[in-house]
Amino acid sequence: MWRYIDDMDTMVNQGLEGVVAAKTTLSMVDGERGELIIAGYPVAELALNATFEETVALLWNDSVDFASRRALPQSTLELLASAAAERVNAMDALRMSLRGSSGNDTDDARNIVGLFPTAVAAYWRLSHGRDPIAPRADLGHAANYLYMLSGEVPLPERVRGLETYLNTVVDHGLNASTFAARVIVSTGSDFVSAVSGAIGALKGPLHGGAPGPALDMVFEIGDVSRAESFLRDKLERGEKLMGFGHRVYKVRDPRADVLNIAAERMFRGGGDMGLYQLALGVESVALRLLNEYKPGRNLQTNVEFYTALLLHGLGLEVALFTPTFAISRVAGWVAHGFEQRRADRIIRPQSVYVGPRGRTWSAADGKGETGVTD
Repeated sequence: MWRYIDDMDTMVNQGLEGVVAAKTTLSMVDGERGELIIAGYPVAELALNATFEETVALLWNDSVDFASRRALPQSTLELLASAAAERVNAMDALRMSLRGSSGNDTDDARNIVGLFPTAVAAYWRLSHGRDPIAPRADLGHAANYLYMLSGEVPLPERVRGLETYLNTVVDHGLNASTFAARVIVSTGSDFVSAVSGAIGALKGPLHGGAPGPALDMVFEIGDVSRAESFLRDKLERGEKLMGFGHRVYKVRDPRADVLNIAAERMFRGGGDMGLYQLALGVESVALRLLNEYKPGRNLQTNVEFYTALLLHGLGLEVALFTPTFAISRVAGWVAHGFEQRRADRIIRPQSVYVGPRGRTWSAADGKGETGVTD
């Protein structure tokens, strides 16, 4: 139903914050209580125990098998090689690797999720002058990704660490990239187009986040004894402490707790426990100082802090952090695509016109007036 709005005082909800645009069975985010539910499970219960394939099967309400969908066509490998030679952004390369739609949502969904790790790993190796490594059908989704990056079958604790991360970030309500995907599907378009749009949204720094700087801060501090003076100086200069505070969560981000546990298990199983202990120390000092300098704000650790620690521990460079996030979140985008397809309603909000009115066109010079009519 179209409705002309002729009220300059109409309340506009910039960013649609607080607007409910969909019903979903996929995830529930309670920022006031610091709670994240995925497919009915508290995030800690699911993320720390399930395989990524099991998590996706819950979201899609269907069995999944990505092993047969992992191989990239030669034409895609050649395209990625050209992109690597031009040093294209990794997220742009991931978008370029998408195939055309098969015309079947289920088929597209499995192809997309199956191909994402292969595309990211292949592009990463090509951009570093190495040949891509073919995927292995006998490895799970997480293990295969680590294998294609390094050429070595990863240890179980490393697989579990990545698997926990992928499960933790697979879906998070109606965030910007997920909303973009749902809008595209709502028009009747295909899942490949929806995922392409979602990648574009995730590439934006206000959505994709910056987990790398959180770890850079830890490295720069170097020793817990330096944490207070370093962090106090940053706060007195009015700078943000990366990895703390969240737009949605008014208390501690529950994903931070899950990834803290995953990082501790992974580092204890064969990593740098010194780095892990340093991160814990920096976190403790940061939380104390944030409470001192910003009382009442309740700025707590967010997912980025332990994301950076965990992914670094897995040997991933910072430039791989967002593409690795996409390897997980794409399954959530697709799950929302299935929901939106069932809703069968185009998403079409309104806008309020606040521009000039009553202007006239001058046919003599082909130019409109530049002045604004009161």
